[in-house]
Amino acid sequence: MQTRQLGHTDLKLTAIGLGTWAIGGPWQFGWGPQDDDQAIATILRALDEGINWIDTAPIYGLGHSEELLGKALKQTSEKPFIATKCGILWDKQKQKVNCLKSQSVRRECCDSLKRLGVETIDLYQIHWPQPNEDIEQAWEEMAKLAQEGKVRYIGVSNFNIEQIKRIEKIAPVASLQPPYSMLRRQVEDELLEYCAENNVGVIAYSPMQRGLLTGKFSQERLAGLALDDHRRRSSDFQEPQFSATLEFVEQLHSIAERNGKTLAQLAVSWVLRRGEITAAIVGARRPEQITETALAADWKLADEDIEEIERLLAERQNKLNTK
Repeated sequence: MQTRQLGHTDLKLTAIGLGTWAIGGPWQFGWGPQDDDQAIATILRALDEGINWIDTAPIYGLGHSEELLGKALKQTSEKPFIATKCGILWDKQKQKVNCLKSQSVRRECCDSLKRLGVETIDLYQIHWPQPNEDIEQAWEEMAKLAQEGKVRYIGVSNFNIEQIKRIEKIAPVASLQPPYSMLRRQVEDELLEYCAENNVGVIAYSPMQRGLLTGKFSQERLAGLALDDHRRRSSDFQEPQFSATLEFVEQLHSIAERNGKTLAQLAVSWVLRRGEITAAIVGARRPEQITETALAADWKLADEDIEEIERLLAERQNKLNTK
């Protein structure tokens, strides 16, 4: 699998990394029940497929995702790059609480190191810029953690350009982790260009738009989602967006089929078509899922395929505008 250098760092990441949001199990924004053995098997399969980095966060499953990753690492001689985050805690009711105070950031880092069972976190990221007024003090503390060797590089997730400019005065920003998919393209307006010009690596998350672009969704599957699956509350899974997306995805089948690929591979390859993108985070809950999507890393979409997708996306948007 091809690798790409992450911004100004010496980290050479495979074009696809494994995302562990879903396998953390139930929490306020979880994906429903998850079997731990399947989760660990998925992590190990990702490494077998040549993926060399894994993205996680303390809030995923309220620490459980990091714990599972730590258990998986003990079962393999592979040493993947580990990216995790800070800035979201949880209270006694297991509800998320945003906090970027310096002492909290340091405590979160130490807790993550313990759960993961590693001495150093390769990429430590602010999960969300909330509270906005505290991003500078969080960044200052993260820079100290890097100087102490607890983390190698520091990056951000879900930041805008103005916020990146504020913190880069304190210490260089290694990477930005924004959402990016066929259905969510806001980063194309200015963010990607800014990152390219300032040597900030870009790690895209949700390239399959939480499963919507895989061809596996239907009205029946939506109705059958676990009651605690956060997707039930997402606007992407409400009307009229949901039906418009199902129709759009059905039209993508011919593009995938003529290339001998799956819709999931098409969705990931589409994100990777942009030169500003260092890598894409691909979530998986079962080993066979990451085996499938890993193949997208080395597929370069043809210009005619990209143009056809643009046309279909425009048609989808026009239909939504008339409703």
